[in-house]
Amino acid sequence: MTKLKNLIGTERHLDLTGIHPAFGKVKVRELLSTWVVHDLTHIAQIVRIMAERYRTDVGPWIEYLGILKNK
Repeated sequence: MTKLKNLIGTERHLDLTGIHPAFGKVKVRELLSTWVVHDLTHIAQIVRIMAERYRTDVGPWIEYLGILKNK
């Protein structure tokens, strides 16, 4: 985190832009936020896989466990 803060510098630097081949003009803050959400998506995928192991073990409580209801 310290390295990233040193690289970014001030809050103003988060509004710097670059050109993406598909999206056109994008901000540094958008790119960084995208990386965070991308990683969180992988964490959510891992959690769903881990919860799946308990699908039959939870019995009738499955109705209250949204993570197991979507299959």
